[in-house]
Amino acid sequence: MNPHISLPRHNSSGPSTFGSTPPTRNEGIRMPRFFKRLFKFPQMDFEMAIWEMTSLIIAPKKVFRSIYYHKQTKNTWHRPDPSFTYLLSFFLLLTSLAWSLAYAPTLSQTLRITLTFIFIHFLGTSLLISTLSYFLVGRLLGPGVPGLPGRRRQGLFSQPPGEGEMLEFGYCFDVSIRAFFPVWVVLYVVQFLGMPFVGKEYWVSLFFGNTLYLIAFGYYTIINFLGYNALPFLQHTELLLAPTAVLIILWFASLFGFSMPRHLAPVLWAGANLGSKAV
Repeated sequence: MNPHISLPRHNSSGPSTFGSTPPTRNEGIRMPRFFKRLFKFPQMDFEMAIWEMTSLIIAPKKVFRSIYYHKQTKNTWHRPDPSFTYLLSFFLLLTSLAWSLAYAPTLSQTLRITLTFIFIHFLGTSLLISTLSYFLVGRLLGPGVPGLPGRRRQGLFSQPPGEGEMLEFGYCFDVSIRAFFPVWVVLYVVQFLGMPFVGKEYWVSLFFGNTLYLIAFGYYTIINFLGYNALPFLQHTELLLAPTAVLIILWFASLFGFSMPRHLAPVLWAGANLGSKAV
């Protein structure tokens, strides 16, 4: 039997599918690549994730410079690689064990601290902030009348074909988890090592302890700003730096007697007691 190739009919009312797979009803419903790669560890770029973590402390602006190359090759600002999430979750697991050994006398409290650090502090907070940013930043700081906030439609994990540039929820999540890394370094590592000092009832301890929180939340705000400022279609992103003024005011007010480490230490959120080791 001779192979036969049928040409598309010229009188067909629908679009031609010659040389391509015919469209199906569910073609527009696709699982995001981020979820497809959740358990494909050989495909994850952990080396890139380590470089990003180092750069977030030394030169955070470099982290978001590479998104232009990713946008040109993948047509999405979101990077569907969960390696950063897994790596930071592993670091939180280690620090949760350290906090537990110091301040949690029972196994149940250790498990509670571990789950709280990873699923509430890190993933829960990142999902909350990224959701708020998706609806507020994308709609209020998008393209519009010069000098005024704009509004535009938004995507989730990719740029729909034929649409203009839009903020993706996946990119908001990328920014949020990267902004959490300096918070982990300052409040989960440095604060833990300094708790015997910053938890004391001295004004110098109060000053250094509260300054740690100012640095951590200030870093978080700056990295959020850098992440959204890297998108060329967003305007007035400098408004995202406004929380830094509020942080400075709260930090100055706290120096009159409110010790943040004694009331806001991460281990307290999990129901553990700092005990006499922190005072």
